Amino acid sequence: MDKEITRLLNKAGLSDKDSESATKYIEDLIEGLKILRTYAQGVTIFGSARIPENHKYYKAARELGQELAKAGRTVITGGGPGIMEAANRGAFEYGGRSVGLNITLPHEQFPNPYLTDTMTFRYFFARKTMLINGSCAYVFFPGGYGTLDELSETIILMQEGKIPVQPVFFYGKDYWKPLIKFFEARLLKNNMIKKKDLKLFVLTDDIHEIVNAVKKLPYATIDDEITDHFKSV
Repeated sequence: MDKEITRLLNKAGLSDKDSESATKYIEDLIEGLKILRTYAQGVTIFGSARIPENHKYYKAARELGQELAKAGRTVITGGGPGIMEAANRGAFEYGGRSVGLNITLPHEQFPNPYLTDTMTFRYFFARKTMLINGSCAYVFFPGGYGTLDELSETIILMQEGKIPVQPVFFYGKDYWKPLIKFFEARLLKNNMIKKKDLKLFVLTDDIHEIVNAVKKLPYATIDDEITDHFKSV
């Protein structure tokens, strides 16, 4: 594999620096796919790393992680603190599979202690690919720029048919309503999106609505070709 990668990079006429960067990109993706193949298709939970343990959203994410584990679903997060820790914690405490796909950052991001499986990525794009490809549903708790980035990418991949349309939940009505209003008043009104695009997600405050929807989904096991369900992301 390494020799083939080197051959392709040399054939492309890249500089040594570009080749080194490209090799690191490939390594991130390969290692990500390797860990993706070790767990059954689960539910990815996104949200802020800055939310403390005593916050209502932390408590809700912890409950969701536990309920998904009870339903036999792998819980997948970015592996850090805050909402990610809460969801992993709920799954871990129940005895379920708790996956954390971490990333190297100068602040905030460190692996939480409630992981059964973990990997640390160099690059956001590789990490997001695995967070999306390994799941049959997605839940977005309140968060900042990182969560908005993940939210937008997940929805655009569905909108453009790059991945199957699967359940997407925005948890926390008070938090997300202004964003939905922006979608309606600016994006839809100015023909930047279509009305049907607003149906790609569900706004909720109900943990059980999420769990019940997930329970109705087909269950993809480790042996299933999970990544074959996805086109190029």
